[in-house]
Amino acid sequence: MTDSAATAAPNDDATLSNGQGIPAHMPQFGQNDPPLQSSYNLGLTPLHTSYKMVLRINNGLTFLPILAGFIVGDIILAAQDITGFGPLTALGALLWLAIVFIVPHRQFRRWGYAMEDDRLRVLRGFLFRTDTIVPFNRVQHIDVSQGPIERINNVSRLIVHTAGTHNSIVVLPGLEPETANAMREEMREHIREEMI
Repeated sequence: MTDSAATAAPNDDATLSNGQGIPAHMPQFGQNDPPLQSSYNLGLTPLHTSYKMVLRINNGLTFLPILAGFIVGDIILAAQDITGFGPLTALGALLWLAIVFIVPHRQFRRWGYAMEDDRLRVLRGFLFRTDTIVPFNRVQHIDVSQGPIERINNVSRLIVHTAGTHNSIVVLPGLEPETANAMREEMREHIREEMI
């Protein structure tokens, strides 16, 4: 069959949306798609900026034993006259400073949330990204909590417990206490309305 005969042959589909043989009811990707967004959590509400300090303190305390390991390794190498004291300590200090001052900023930028009419969406992740949607009708109970570092920096965590076992607890940190309490009350009100 020649090309002209193939194009002249009747088609069983009602209409073709383009000359490539794609039916009109099929989605046409790439034609009217919005441009790819460069920001991971564009359009979502960011966490409170005080949460960066919480991340810095937590990272610093978490990785302090690693810095101590570098110092101990440096002492051992210096005692055995393999190297002078300092190279491992300097490397450990640089690594610790990066973890305390650079990484928290990147972690902070990768958090966002959206409170919608019937659900909460939480987007998080620096290396491994997670997009969690919590329908309000699945919520069992809601907590607002503060640890000592969060209390000093005036931020709270909203903890949502849902029905089910997999990912049954969703934590949204870095909220102002007033915002966290308002979100909790809004979710409670929605749950009350559904029960009536």
